[in-house]
Formats: sequence, structure tokens, C-alpha cells
Amino acid sequence: MGIDQARVNRIFLPGTYSEGVPYGLFRELRAQAPVCWVEEPVVGEWPAGPGYWAVLRHADVKHVLRSPEDFSSYLGATQIRDPDTRADLEFARAMMLNQDPPDHSRLRRAVAAAFTPRALHELTTAIEERAAELVQAIRPLGEVDFVPIAADLPVWTLARILGVPEQDRQLLVDWSNRVIGYQDPDYARSGTADPSQLTDMGRTALVHRPAALTTRDGRPLNPRSRAALADMFAYAHALAEKPPPGSIVARMREAGLSADEFETMFFLFGVAGNETLRNGLPGGLYSLLIHPDQYVRLSRRPDLVAPAVEEMLRFWPPVLEFRRTATRDVVLAGQPIRAGDKVVVYHASANRDESVFHDADRLDVARMPNDHVSFGFGPHFCVGARLARVQMAALIRRVVAGLPGLELAPGAPPKRLVSNFQNGLKDLRMCWR
Repeated sequence: MGIDQARVNRIFLPGTYSEGVPYGLFRELRAQAPVCWVEEPVVGEWPAGPGYWAVLRHADVKHVLRSPEDFSSYLGATQIRDPDTRADLEFARAMMLNQDPPDHSRLRRAVAAAFTPRALHELTTAIEERAAELVQAIRPLGEVDFVPIAADLPVWTLARILGVPEQDRQLLVDWSNRVIGYQDPDYARSGTADPSQLTDMGRTALVHRPAALTTRDGRPLNPRSRAALADMFAYAHALAEKPPPGSIVARMREAGLSADEFETMFFLFGVAGNETLRNGLPGGLYSLLIHPDQYVRLSRRPDLVAPAVEEMLRFWPPVLEFRRTATRDVVLAGQPIRAGDKVVVYHASANRDESVFHDADRLDVARMPNDHVSFGFGPHFCVGARLARVQMAALIRRVVAGLPGLELAPGAPPKRLVSNFQNGLKDLRMCWR
């Protein structure tokens, strides 16, 4: 007997994830329909889509991600939702994330120098100091919402790497909210930056912010389109006129990127590089706190912080899924897939695959080996993975050591992001002695 299609469709619906990742449904589907068809019904003001094949087992997810010749990032880009227009698709295709080798490899080389071990060594001390400052500042309070604390470190780090002045850091938060949180009413129209606190460059960029979030024909504006992010790109070009030496923006100029490539690369670092860790840090800490035995274990064994970070990423993958498009007729796990079909790999499901991870629904801070796919796999393995690990380890280490008796604040359940793409928390109240 097949699984009811309406139940399968739950893995697409953004509202599903506001209640929690449907790990039980993923487990059921891995056993009965590991590559299954998912419909894309209308969601609020967003139109219906043509549907896609969901890939749920660890081995199949890795196969798709390492096989760009069969499953392309370029043909339809990497979001479930199709770009609205041909122009939007062409713009998306300029992004490194949405390209296949060899073009992807060329763009990756242009920025990879910023993430070498030598470059990260120079950043690590600064990151450790920033993490210590953040925890020291909240220690006397006894209770905080950890989400803005967690957001500070990746935003601070990215601003430093990009060369964004401190006064303009909040713009990175707003751009991320609008792009990643567009399905959530609390984030979709984010505009928290105070113009009076911005640089002249930041205030000028705000002039370009779209006044409406709909197109001329009344359709909702794609949050990842050039029109929706006109203020971000105006800022990027202004910053590139005199980029700080050694910054990513300076390296992009030196690499001779086209205008589209430059804009989408700035988008990739300014949004994706921020949002992934911004969700991974509070999600990882929450995972630790709901496993108090593992919290105690880590507090007594700080040498376990490296495997603990990997396990937090497995248990709470910041990115739920990514899309590819079949380049030809193929068969995956016995399921025929036709050329042009959307194929969506679910990191969240692969990371709980019981055939790979023993006791997969339980956090184990000493789990080794840990073959999670939270940073992707194959050609698109996250270029900033090392930097993300450094930041996550720095802050988690300081929190566990510096906030004794840490636990979830009573009567204040975490609030989850409404998104079928990012596994996020909007509020995580915690307290300590």
C-alpha cells in the first residue's frame, strides 16, 4: 500500500517545519519510497509548482550531489521554486552555487584563497576573542534569547571578510531575513537597520530597496531576484569601488568577474555564509540542551568540542534540502526520472538515515565517524565549511564553559522559522545559574 500523497506533500509545505522537521515521515519514506514524487501546491500568495522527486536516503543524496553530469545545479538553479522569468533564471545561473563544473570550478577558485588553513589561522584568534566577548556580556543576565547572540558571530565574521564597515552590519541581517525567511511573516519584510547609524554607502543603498514585494502583474516578487535585492547589489557595487585590501570583495574584483557573477557572489557570501551558521548555532545548542546527558558530557570533556560540532550539524542541519534538475532520463533507487524533472535532496533525511548512523535520532557528542551531509557533498561542498566549524566551536565552547547550569528557560518554548529550506529558530530562551 502506497503512502498517501497528501502526507508526502507535507515535506514541501513551509508550515510543516514551523512545528518541527518531520523526521518520522522521512523515516517512513526512506523505508517505503526513498525517491518519491512531491507535489507543490499553492502556499499563501505563492503559486503552485510542477512538483519534484524527493531523494531521502543518505547514499542516494550523496550520489545526486556528486553527479552534476546527471543532476545539474545550472539548468533550473538550486531552489525548489522555479525562477519566475527567463531573466531571473539567467541571473540565478551566474551564481557559483547554481553552476556546474567547469564554470563552477572557475568561480570557486576565485574566492577559495579566503578559506585556506593559513587564512583561517589569522581569523581564528579574532573569532575566539569575539565569542568570549559575547558570552562575557550576557553572563550577568542569567537569561537571554540566544538567537541574536548566535547571529552576531557569523555576521561579524562575514562583515570582516567582505570588508563591510561595522555600522552597516545590520544590513547583512536584513538581507538574509528577506531572502531566507521570505516564507515567514516575521522576516519577509525585514528592515531593522537604523538609517541614522549607517554609513553614507549604507544609506544610499536603502534608496534602492524595493518599495513593493509584488511584480507589475501582481505576483509575489521572487526574493532571490535582482529586483528584490536591488539595495544589496547597489551596496556591493559601492563597496567594490574602494574595497578593503585582502577582502573577498577585493579578490572578486581582481578575478575579473562579470557584473552578474560579482553580484551573485556577494549574495552568496552575504546571505548564505551568514544564514547557515546563524541557524546552525542556536539549533546546535538547542539540540544539546534537549539531551542534558550530552550537555553534561561535553561540559566535563571540552576536548570533545570538535566531534560535538559535527554531531550538532548532523542532528540540526541548517539547510534542509537543495534542488537539482535531471539532465537526461535516469533511474535512481529504482525510480525512473525524466530529463528536466526537478530532483530535491533532503539533507535532513539523509542525516538521520539509520543504515548509516546508529541511534540516529539521538545526539551523541562523541560520534565518530560522522558522515553527515550538512555541508553538502561533491563539487558543491561548502567552501566556507572550515570557517563555519571554527566559529561554531568557538561559541559553543565558551557557552558551555561560561554559563553554568545552562538550560531552556521554563515557559518559553523555542519559536521555529517558517521555511522549507532553512532549519531555523527565531527565538531560543535559555537561562543559567
